[in-house]
Amino acid sequence: MNNIYDFTMPLASGEAKDLREYEGQVLLIVNTASKCGFTPQYKGLQLLQDEFAERGFSVLAFPCNQFGKQEPGDNAEIVNFCEMNYQVSFPVFSKIDVNGEQAAPIYKFMKNHAKGVFGSEGIKWNFTKFLVDKTGDVVKRYAPTTKPEQIKKDIEEYLTA
Repeated sequence: MNNIYDFTMPLASGEAKDLREYEGQVLLIVNTASKCGFTPQYKGLQLLQDEFAERGFSVLAFPCNQFGKQEPGDNAEIVNFCEMNYQVSFPVFSKIDVNGEQAAPIYKFMKNHAKGVFGSEGIKWNFTKFLVDKTGDVVKRYAPTTKPEQIKKDIEEYLTA
């Protein structure tokens, strides 16, 4: 795998999504959870989607239940939660693992290309964010505490590059 576009991942609906469909776009990939203290970040993620979508940007949400079991629902429940509470219009993918033996290949790839603090690869908590440039390269990793609005400048930079 050379970049993000080499992956095909299942949407929450079960449909396979070829990430080549996002070729040429800037992406913010986030592991999400519905019952986390950071869950209100969905609002900020949707604001980024609204602001930058027409310029070639998308948020991609990957629900994960590995941190405090804060994403206990099935895919349909997760999508319903996102739509009802945050009017999410960006794609929500099928629930995955982001760490360990069963980690989704896309997360293994991203963690290898954008290491965390002190060079660590492991995802520390829900709402860790990865910024992907227009060529499909993972260019930055953000901590769960980084609010979506704090990433706007970086998104803008990669959209105009």
